[in-house]
Amino acid sequence: MDDPMEYPKIKSWVNEWGGSVDYVDYVKRNGDLALLVAFSRIFWPRFIEVRSCILWDRAYEESNFNLWQESLSGDTQRIEATLNQLRVWQIVESDDMDEDRRALEFIAARIAKAWRAALCARFS
Repeated sequence: MDDPMEYPKIKSWVNEWGGSVDYVDYVKRNGDLALLVAFSRIFWPRFIEVRSCILWDRAYEESNFNLWQESLSGDTQRIEATLNQLRVWQIVESDDMDEDRRALEFIAARIAKAWRAALCARFS
């Protein structure tokens, strides 16, 4: 999947409206401001630097960080990889169907690109 219009639920909704609407209209009709505000922090997170590690601010908790730092022998890359995880399937319900798996992969790829951009904006 490379286009939100390919997702069956959006495609079906658009077809019901006669095709004169798109995914932005779908969000307007089915979402709300609070959802967009929450998504904005998922797609453009805050990062902090802690003892040479760049961490998603949501993932940082001092005692947990200390445990991982000790457990991973201070390996910055492994600490970051462990603590900075976001699994799309953990934040949104989906079915075990091909189109949902493709949609999850689509979203994960977009989040990864956004995170790289956020990191560059913050630390370059």
